[in-house]
Amino acid sequence: MKGFKFSFILIVFLTMILSACNKEEVEQTGEPMEPEELSTNFLNGDYEKVYGETSKEFQKEVSLEQFRELGEDFNQDVSTYELQSELPYGEEATQYVWTDDSGSKGMIAVFDENNIIQGLQIMPLTKYPDTDDTYTETIFDFPFDDQWFVFWGGANSLVNYHYEYENQRYAYDFVVMDDNSSFEGDPSLNESYYAYGKDYLAPADGTVVGVENDVKDNEPVGTMNEDQPMGNYVILDHGNEEYSYLAHFKFQSIEVKEGDKVKKGDLLGLVGNSGNSSEPHIHFHVANSMDPIASKSIRITFDQKDEVIQGDTVK
Repeated sequence: MKGFKFSFILIVFLTMILSACNKEEVEQTGEPMEPEELSTNFLNGDYEKVYGETSKEFQKEVSLEQFRELGEDFNQDVSTYELQSELPYGEEATQYVWTDDSGSKGMIAVFDENNIIQGLQIMPLTKYPDTDDTYTETIFDFPFDDQWFVFWGGANSLVNYHYEYENQRYAYDFVVMDDNSSFEGDPSLNESYYAYGKDYLAPADGTVVGVENDVKDNEPVGTMNEDQPMGNYVILDHGNEEYSYLAHFKFQSIEVKEGDKVKKGDLLGLVGNSGNSSEPHIHFHVANSMDPIASKSIRITFDQKDEVIQGDTVK
């Protein structure tokens, strides 16, 4: 998982920047716009209303004329935008993601605590319908107890950065949240994070076919080990050419070894912050082989009716 803590990333999506022209500023008028209203106002062509809710920094980079031209072009052939996820960044801001009815266009907006739009990004979305509609034969549980928050997960790149990579396209990153934060105290310490040291469980019956247990946890939090991206991990073979990849375990906490048979819910180890990880969390995906690079990710069938997507709280 990358860039989780608000203090470590700058949430100003000025990706609509064009060459400079009118740098006019539009003052807010009337009642502030609720975040949920943005997509409707944008689709209805009320560009001045939306633009008037953006920050001064945004308006210095994108003029109202540019914003209107971009909107008119982007909204062609769109009948509706559907809210996909809400992602809090502490008390400072919340990110909202919408996609159009075809799933081919997406929009991200970041509102601060005063409902000022600090960033707005619109983009075409790449879809992979053949694999998006293919699910695992194995029915999986979540690899944890209690309530966890889906930080990355879903079938587009706005809600799931893994989606661009075939080998982990349908991966999930889970954290533990309390009051819109994943930690309390010193953010540089692994022990400050609610997820750190939690039980990491087998999501389905299987055989252990891969283990790494000797990668140190990243310290201070925010540094990442790109040379050993999975950190400490367990790979489980569930049959049907379906393999679970469970990554970023705590250093020397894994309690299983290759060849062990495990049942759904068995303890594998403890949640850590090893590998290419920006903070303690669970990474879970399923693929069609035990080759982490050459394998192809498979969309996970969970033991519940609803799809699991960024912003959900699951247990």
